[in-house]
Amino acid sequence: MKTKIFLLSLITVTSLFNNSTASANQAPIVESLKFSPSEIEVSNENTNVAIELIVSHPKGLENLTTIALVKDALGNTWGTQLVRTDFPVDPALSRVTFKGSIDFPKSISPGIYVVTSSEVRNNSSAGYQYSTGTISATKFRDFLGGENNLFVRSFGNLDFEGTTFLGPSYDLTKFFEFKDSKKFNSTNRPIWRVNEIFDPSLYFEMQVKNLPLKIKSSTIRTCEQVDGKLILKTMGTCSFVVYTDKNMDYKTFEYSANVEISEPRVKPVINLVKLENQTSKDLPKTISLSEVYLASEGYIFPKSITPSICVAIVYSVRILSGGICTLTYRSIETDNFLASDIYEQTFDILRDPQTITFTLPSTANVSSRSIALAATASSGGAITYSTTSAGICSITGSTLNLLRNGNCAVIASQAGTSTFAPASTTATVVLSGAAVANRNTITCVKGKSTKTVSGVNPKCPRGFKIKR
Repeated sequence: MKTKIFLLSLITVTSLFNNSTASANQAPIVESLKFSPSEIEVSNENTNVAIELIVSHPKGLENLTTIALVKDALGNTWGTQLVRTDFPVDPALSRVTFKGSIDFPKSISPGIYVVTSSEVRNNSSAGYQYSTGTISATKFRDFLGGENNLFVRSFGNLDFEGTTFLGPSYDLTKFFEFKDSKKFNSTNRPIWRVNEIFDPSLYFEMQVKNLPLKIKSSTIRTCEQVDGKLILKTMGTCSFVVYTDKNMDYKTFEYSANVEISEPRVKPVINLVKLENQTSKDLPKTISLSEVYLASEGYIFPKSITPSICVAIVYSVRILSGGICTLTYRSIETDNFLASDIYEQTFDILRDPQTITFTLPSTANVSSRSIALAATASSGGAITYSTTSAGICSITGSTLNLLRNGNCAVIASQAGTSTFAPASTTATVVLSGAAVANRNTITCVKGKSTKTVSGVNPKCPRGFKIKR
């Protein structure tokens, strides 16, 4: 019994929900407000603009007419009545088209004009009534500030007073919605000092494509325009204008400013205390460094450019291996100071010396072909071999190859370790005698017969071929 009551309740709720959805009140929908042509030329004979509005509602629309208005930037307004195109009028028609037109006078000024329509209401017979409110024209073009507006030109010129660029980004009294927030922000500020360069592209963001940003100076003694940038030459007032030129669409748009140019920035000088050489005993180890302080920046911390030997940690250095440790110091660029030169501080971590034991026979016959090399280092490190006697002998790994008569010098080297210095020693062997040619053996075949032939350059007898 309880289950049946639950099912009945569920069905009832679902039914009520569906009925509510079906009878929901709905405002009229504006499908489009369009006009044609989208541009008029006042120098032409025809300045008529046709306007069409389409609105829909499932219960029909009350309006027989509505008013289209066309307004310029100064508030001057032209209007016309838009009349329903259905005749006779069908009050229940769910999709209604209104049409009208305006003949503009030849004296109309060029520019961008806003096209709107007054409200349209659904039939009150629906049991409710809503209005569209003021209707704006449908967007149909990609033009900043004129996406859905009527263009009026005079001999091709629109003369639109549009904002072709935003900025400057360093003006904290204004708010700009820049697209590149990383580049255009309040921390990116120009430096108004002698010898600096002001590049407007770093502080102004273009809003109109294919319209170049330009700059000009009216105080060329203090600041001069060169290749689209300002060169700040002397102390004093710099007066400049950042602008875009007039074209067929836009009027000239500009930003002007007067700034004071002060003395040039200078490079700070860093004084470093000489560091004493260290030993490789008890590595790794840490030693303290003297603090470096500049009035332009504060404390300057070192950086190591020899990280396999030493690593800088604030005002100490961690020594990892013997060798030369090189630390660098450099102050950063600020509004008042240039970045300093790079100052280097070096000291040696002295490694223990090591010896290499290496002997060769005083003489050898080339016919023996090779000698095994065996040297040892007191550090226990790996030995590498090389020779300066090219053509007389060569080295493959730890094998000395004997090539012809002469003095063969062999160098045994140890590259060094974290605590032992590199070391090398040379031994010489005098080579004599003649090299023994290598003997080769081939198998020759002739039908079912085979023969084996040996020699320096063995060849098969007549009629035989080398067995492949």
